[in-house]
Amino acid sequence: MSHTAHIPSHRKPRRNASTTALRAGVAGGVLSTIAVAGAAGPAQAEPVTQTIEMPTITAGLSTTVAASAEATQQIALDLETQAQEDAAASSAAKDAKKAKAEAVRKAEAKKKAEAAAKAKAEAAERASRAAARTTLQKSTGSSSSGSTSAATTSYSSNATGSAASVVAFAQAQVGDAYVSGGTGPNSWDCSGLVQAAFRTVGVDLPRVSQSQSTAGTQVSLSNLQPGDILYWGGAGSAYHVGIYVGGGQFVGAQNSSTGVVQRPLDYDMPTGAVRVL
Repeated sequence: MSHTAHIPSHRKPRRNASTTALRAGVAGGVLSTIAVAGAAGPAQAEPVTQTIEMPTITAGLSTTVAASAEATQQIALDLETQAQEDAAASSAAKDAKKAKAEAVRKAEAKKKAEAAAKAKAEAAERASRAAARTTLQKSTGSSSSGSTSAATTSYSSNATGSAASVVAFAQAQVGDAYVSGGTGPNSWDCSGLVQAAFRTVGVDLPRVSQSQSTAGTQVSLSNLQPGDILYWGGAGSAYHVGIYVGGGQFVGAQNSSTGVVQRPLDYDMPTGAVRVL
């Protein structure tokens, strides 16, 4: 017998395969239960930090930036152009306003000048008529008593047409008062009476005697017809006018002493005559 036969062995007894498998299954079940319990309970794991790489976006950036800069520049140019256009329009409006004001001022000045010239011409005519009346009164005063019947002789004109209307109107005013600047219907000056007579037949004569003395065709005193305009003084500078009514007589607004009268030509021989009709 060996000297070690009675010494107990320290090796564990072998387990058979079935026992080992059983224990492994139990352990697996226990581990599964723990895992399920851990999942169901609150998470106690530490947060996980993960680094994510971003894709590179610089591929079309330069093109986009260039396009944006160009668009910004175009907007700036458009705004500058609009500002220039607005400034030009404002300047043009101011210039137009100034031009209009200047035109109005010139028109008013012209109107005033024309009115002043007209007033001056009328004043000159009145002064000429006043001088003429003084001359007439001096020249006729001494012979008035001997010519009274001739001075008051009436004459019925044999004029026809428009001339007859002019003569009839003039004769209808005989006896009316003479008033400087008078244009009717009951008081007249010499040119006012002539103008009104011709207006009855649609002829619009100038207002003053100077202009009326050149309003028609000049005719000689030896070739007078009813309706001719007689004038005293020079053609274009006449100081008195009347209307020839035929039969060697005329009608005129002579002066404040006589008023509108019909007289023979030799009462005060006219200088010339013009024919309008």
